[in-house]
Amino acid sequence: MKRKILTFILAGLWISLSEFVRNELLFKTYWIEKHESLGIQFPSSTLNNIAWGVWSFLVAALIVYLSAKLKKPENIIVSWLFAFVLMWFVIGNMNVLPFKLLIFAIPLILIEVVVAVLICQKFSKIKATVISNVFKNIQHIVLNH
Repeated sequence: MKRKILTFILAGLWISLSEFVRNELLFKTYWIEKHESLGIQFPSSTLNNIAWGVWSFLVAALIVYLSAKLKKPENIIVSWLFAFVLMWFVIGNMNVLPFKLLIFAIPLILIEVVVAVLICQKFSKIKATVISNVFKNIQHIVLNH
């Protein structure tokens, strides 16, 4: 169980970091321009950012779950389709998706999913004692600071 929790946390952190870099640092101007062209403000409140963080960890949960059920290539395809293609379909249907950024986003998101699947694969094979030691160290740091 600890192994799955650690895998989930690491995959979730990776997805959150990847999403932040892509959407806040690389492509934020695309999003702002698209929203301004519609006469609306780009949503960037704390609550909105928390929602995207929750979304990132839900995607991580999907990938961790599928990693126990599917082979690596199948997990990549299914996770990518269900997490990203469906999201693009919905926000495209709402007319808030800047389609011109997809040429950059598609390969970056495929990399994001591949790395998350590799994290799941790598950490699912770690011995339970190693993970137990990681949790003990984290607990020690938290309780002593």
